[in-house]
Amino acid sequence: MSTKILIIEDEVKIARFLELELKHEGYAVELAHDGRTGYEKAVAGDVDLIILDLMLPGLSGIEICRRVRRESDVPIIMLTAKDDVSDKVMGLDSGADDYLTKPFAIEELLARIRVVLKRKSKQETENHHLLQAGKLALNVDEYSVTYAGEEISLSKKEFELLKFLMENRGIVLSRDRILEHVWGYDYFGDTNVTDVYIRYLRNKIDQKYGVQFIHTIRGVGYMFKENEK
Repeated sequence: MSTKILIIEDEVKIARFLELELKHEGYAVELAHDGRTGYEKAVAGDVDLIILDLMLPGLSGIEICRRVRRESDVPIIMLTAKDDVSDKVMGLDSGADDYLTKPFAIEELLARIRVVLKRKSKQETENHHLLQAGKLALNVDEYSVTYAGEEISLSKKEFELLKFLMENRGIVLSRDRILEHVWGYDYFGDTNVTDVYIRYLRNKIDQKYGVQFIHTIRGVGYMFKENEK
């Protein structure tokens, strides 16, 4: 699927020029010519990058950037006809990833798009190895678990159980499914081992820190939910 870029630009000729150039580079493109329409499309959740003009009718680029940042970390490159340092600072402070002053060479914009998308991809890859719920963090690469920065000592099976629960947050997991995933299909030990290890995790996390991540679903199994007390 092509990377989708939303262009929020009120100057129709500029927007059309950018649309043609980006499509030529293989990107999917969507346009908006005013602030409010642009904001609605920006938070729809199906764009990979936003090119955002600073001066827009209806809603300014700065305000759009601020509102989008409350809901999403989609990359934003801000465009403006102004070359004032204060405008650049304001744009970056509002959450823009990069800033380009008109007029600009299309090659420079394309280069910046590639850099921002590469940075985003790298962050997503790194975050895949870090599971987080509130102040609780599980680092797959470092094989470590912390709460508010304090390290929690877990055995190998405790770590694997917590990882499985966090990877499936919001999903009810049966005892059999947990047993098969953490201990394996060929496990012939105590069938209550899941309950025992859930108790271990609760003692080390939920009870120790006064939170409730691990929920018992009576008659079914367990579910991990991010709702600290």
